[in-house]
Amino acid sequence: MFLALNDLASLFSAKQGIQDNMLFHTVADQANTDQPKGLFIPINDAGELLDAIANGAIAAIWDRETKLPSYTPTYFPVFFADDLAEAIRDIIKIYSKKLDGETNKHMQITNFKFSNKKLLNKNKQTYDIAVILEKLTNMLPADTERRG
Repeated sequence: MFLALNDLASLFSAKQGIQDNMLFHTVADQANTDQPKGLFIPINDAGELLDAIANGAIAAIWDRETKLPSYTPTYFPVFFADDLAEAIRDIIKIYSKKLDGETNKHMQITNFKFSNKKLLNKNKQTYDIAVILEKLTNMLPADTERRG
């Protein structure tokens, strides 16, 4: 079961682009990361949106205070958040609830690729997010990183 665009629509009221039935195979915080059917969330020096799109991003979560690049396709789904780290925590929480009780060894799930997992642990209340993320990562089949 993959994270869906509709899942994000329930979290973020400010959005632009198409709001279609999309499924995300990857959620990444770095533009240069291979992210097939990916959701790009640029945290810190994440790179350019154009690079994320070239690497497979099909939507993005964007900081409300940061201007969206002019080259962004009008149909490209973008959700706006006040705090990107908080947005990631909310996405992981909602996705974890979506998977609760639904997982099995053969089910495909969204692959979360974060370069700085410590960022998600700003305080003790969010420690559980890192634990959930670790569980999600461990649920991925061993061959998900294989290329070719």
